[in-house]
This record gives sequence, C-alpha cells and structure tokens, in this order.
Amino acid sequence: MRRVNEAIREVLGDAINAELKDPRIGFVTVTDVDTSPDLRQARVYVSVLGTEDERQQSLDGLRSAHGVLQAKIAAGVRMKRTPTLTFVYDETAERGDRISRLLDQ
Repeated sequence: MRRVNEAIREVLGDAINAELKDPRIGFVTVTDVDTSPDLRQARVYVSVLGTEDERQQSLDGLRSAHGVLQAKIAAGVRMKRTPTLTFVYDETAERGDRISRLLDQ
C-alpha cells in the first residue's frame, strides 16, 4: 500500500502542477495519500499556501477536477481499480509552525 500511495502522490503532484489550468488552484503541494485496502477510495492530503479563502478555492478547484486527476492516475499507475479521490487540507505544516512560534516565546 505504501508503494501505491507514493505512486498516486507522484502522479497527482505532477498533474496538479503541470496540467491543471483552473485559476482557482493556487500553489498546491500533495503531502500524502491514504488509499483504502480495496483501492476504491483515496484520501489526498494537500497543503495550500495563502489565505483561508485561497485554500478553500484551491480545494474547490481540485474537487471539480477530480475526474481529470483520476484519469491521470489510471494512465500513470497500473492498478486493478482507480480510486475515487477525496481532497483534504493538511494542517501539519500550519500546526508545526504554530508549535515552533510557541517554543520561541
């Protein structure tokens, strides 16, 4: 499953940065992918630079482009099934920054 998650993460990262032309999608980084064991669902964790409104717009753009991104996965990763993508904002970097600022104080 780790190899499947990594392969999907790479394909999605390349597709989002190079091929999606949606103006709502800002600077997005795919941080992690968690695929269910039956390969039907994949939760994609993304980090977005910008304000809360820009984050929400980027997530909306990604959700609307999920069909295109699933097609990229089907073409780029040889799998029995192509998982349905769910995009989730990854708060790890934000949380780490907050903890770092607290430690500095």
